[in-house]
Amino acid sequence: MRLVNERTNETLAADVEVASTRRARRAGLLGRDALNSSCALVLDPCWMIHTAFMRFPIDVVFVGRDGRVVRIAQAVHPWRAAASMRARRVIELPAGTVSRHRVAIGDALRLC
Repeated sequence: MRLVNERTNETLAADVEVASTRRARRAGLLGRDALNSSCALVLDPCWMIHTAFMRFPIDVVFVGRDGRVVRIAQAVHPWRAAASMRARRVIELPAGTVSRHRVAIGDALRLC
């Protein structure tokens, strides 16, 4: 599954993992040493994340029910938290992905 920004028609991630169960969301990226530059993790439903016990920074994109970006947190380092009450799902990407692909508030992201 791919993650595409509809505004730019760019693929943000070619290998997307969806965590839709409580257990999968709780595990998230814990235990991994890195996130490949072509990968993403979608937490659904979710409106808040933490990076406790993580080993690397990530970009975090909060997406509303309509599929549009409502908040972006870039390079969130280990032992931090980020949230958006308006979010329905959270997309975790390797640090630097958001700026490299020019993701902006209001962009529509889709899985295909």
